[in-house]
Amino acid sequence: MELRGLVASLRENAQAADERRLLALTGDREAGIDAAYTVIEAAGVDEEAVSLVTTREGFRYHRLHPDHADELLGTTREIVVFDCHEGFSANALGQVTGAVDGGGLLVLLLPPLEDVPSELSALVDQVAVPPFSREAVGNRFRQRLVTTLRQHPGVAIVRLTATSAPAHDETAYEARIERDGLIEPAESTPNSEPHLYTDTPFPDAAYDTCLTADQARAVAQLSGLTTPGTAVVVEADRGRGKSSAAGLAAAALAADGRDVLVTAPSVDNAAELFARAGELLATLDCLAADDSSDCDADAADQTKRPLSTTAGGRIRFASPPTAAELPQSPDIVLVDEAAALPVGLLERLLDAPAVGFCTTVHGYEGAGRGFAVRFRERLAESTHDVIDVTLQEPIRYARNDPVEAWLAWTLLLDAEPPADQLVAAATPDSVDYRRIDGDALAGDEGLFREIVGLLVAAHYKTEPDDIVRLLDAPNLELRALVDDGHPVSVALLAREGGLSSDLQASIYGGERVQGNMLPDVLTSQLRDPAGAAPIGYRVMRIATHHAARSRGLGSRLLSRCKAEFQDAVDWFGVGFGATPRLLSFWRANGYRTVHVSVTANATSGEHSALMLSPTSAVGRELTDRHVQWFRERIASQLADPLAGVDPNVVRGAIAAATLPDEDGPESALALDERGWRLLAGVAYGPGTYEAAPHVFRQLAMAQLTESVADLSPRDERLLVRKALQGAPWAAVADELCFVSERECKRAFGSIAKAFCEAVDTEIVVDERRRYEE
Repeated sequence: MELRGLVASLRENAQAADERRLLALTGDREAGIDAAYTVIEAAGVDEEAVSLVTTREGFRYHRLHPDHADELLGTTREIVVFDCHEGFSANALGQVTGAVDGGGLLVLLLPPLEDVPSELSALVDQVAVPPFSREAVGNRFRQRLVTTLRQHPGVAIVRLTATSAPAHDETAYEARIERDGLIEPAESTPNSEPHLYTDTPFPDAAYDTCLTADQARAVAQLSGLTTPGTAVVVEADRGRGKSSAAGLAAAALAADGRDVLVTAPSVDNAAELFARAGELLATLDCLAADDSSDCDADAADQTKRPLSTTAGGRIRFASPPTAAELPQSPDIVLVDEAAALPVGLLERLLDAPAVGFCTTVHGYEGAGRGFAVRFRERLAESTHDVIDVTLQEPIRYARNDPVEAWLAWTLLLDAEPPADQLVAAATPDSVDYRRIDGDALAGDEGLFREIVGLLVAAHYKTEPDDIVRLLDAPNLELRALVDDGHPVSVALLAREGGLSSDLQASIYGGERVQGNMLPDVLTSQLRDPAGAAPIGYRVMRIATHHAARSRGLGSRLLSRCKAEFQDAVDWFGVGFGATPRLLSFWRANGYRTVHVSVTANATSGEHSALMLSPTSAVGRELTDRHVQWFRERIASQLADPLAGVDPNVVRGAIAAATLPDEDGPESALALDERGWRLLAGVAYGPGTYEAAPHVFRQLAMAQLTESVADLSPRDERLLVRKALQGAPWAAVADELCFVSERECKRAFGSIAKAFCEAVDTEIVVDERRRYEE
């Protein structure tokens, strides 16, 4: 069979089952590009139905660089050609595969399969971080890719050999079919037909647009958002039409006059939702005049402005941190790709009158397990009436599509943590500490899947690229606590620092050095020329099974890791989105704050905290000076770039910025005579906060680092919001639930008195006696 004949057979085979097929063109790159043209021509598809993902330019078809493969998400193509010779990544592989429609072909251009483990240099570039060489990078993921291509149904493999014929001529290569990828026809189960739900407040047109019964059912369930106090959760694997369902529901709600606020990790994630909403509103002929002429506008552009309706409703987009503030009091909030957002942010959205969460269970940009496990607990504890709906039928291809199954196997998209009952009895005394290297993961698929499942469950952003790092990155160490062979808690450690003097100078000059996050910040941002010299391990990920939490397993794992490596490195460190709970956890495990980023993450709204725990004299010197520098600058930062940070985050960050051998409360305060008189005047006399803001700023720092006085958490939050962040009285009184500004101001008298009684200096005694007399 010739290549053209194979393509025709693959297309016929795929279309008959409404499935996709994968065609691997292996061999010389130029021959692969020529053969790709033959495939496209033999398939007989329109040019608009083809995309080439390649670093090369000059094609007549739609072309994307692999770095921009995510632009294919939410689109459909009959053929996608992915040139894997340059720019290949696991993330891009997932993104391009998802764009292929039922009956279509995913075409991969690859070196000869036997050479793949030593090729695909982009994967090496991705995980080769200084001071490790490229030779230290493993090839286990590349071996995995070859294995899945050779063994999975629906994958055709053609070996190409270049000839001397002119380019783009059929004779420019010889093709040998090594595997035809054809699947014997089976009894297929067609997707069910959608039907109307006349017992809902949504118009029939909302259901007429649906492609499957699953999708229509999701739209009907989302109609429950018309009732305040309702939360609807729509869960699905990718490609099931949940974003479209959310868009149809949003349109129906807006057509009825409701204000719908949409949020997602990025504007691009919401493009499909807005596109379907705009189409339905146009069908219903209820777009406001300003929007009706733009109903065919690019979907990404539609998210940048509200869609308004003649009934006074609208659909508008806001970034997750902004949406969490519920700007202009929306009637309903819709969250797309909810699994890619932190649980704390999702929790804040529950303050909306009604809220819908759409989440991908197994996806290319993370998975929904963390959402399902952690946020579900918070949702169950809320006062909302929760409606659940799961979409199982794919929109663009049949349910048993072999290419979807191949991708899930290759990238572990369907990995799950151990079943609850397997680890429910685990305790720090029952588990074993285990080193797990890339060979152990590659040789034990069950263990590999359980570890990846744990990481996905604990972190809202776990990507396919992380699979490559786990298998092949030379700077990573994986450690686990296992119970009867099942991982209960895992830690992923990244070796950083120990860089050459030349690299240190480059970082200090502003150059980015891959894989050295903490040394980079210490050196380039915090201006420490020696910040990248000490060697350390950054805790990239730590995850404990949800069925065994709050038993000290995470802390036990950290202590075992530190005990194993402390003689070989200078520090352990961590960087994370700062929340009070996480700051408390890391502080309890001996980590100290050295930095809080002045800008918030655009998706989570959290400010990153960096913390260090030294293991050597060099590490202690590094940590101590950065803790000191942090304490010197944080008060000024809180009055400007950090003025809006949660005061509980501020309390936690500063409380963890401890220095060894501090001299106690009196030294921490170190007020001069006038300072003590001002403080005593507020405590016992007619003095006011306004006359002594600098004194209370110093008191706040002393309290948060040394716990000088016996203050309540609200007193400490008051010190943060007013003395350090300079918030207006009205805002402070409202946030901290004082009945009035006057009461809020009076609280400073009690705070001042607590400090005076804690230190009780001679000046304070004299001042107090004066007022008493």
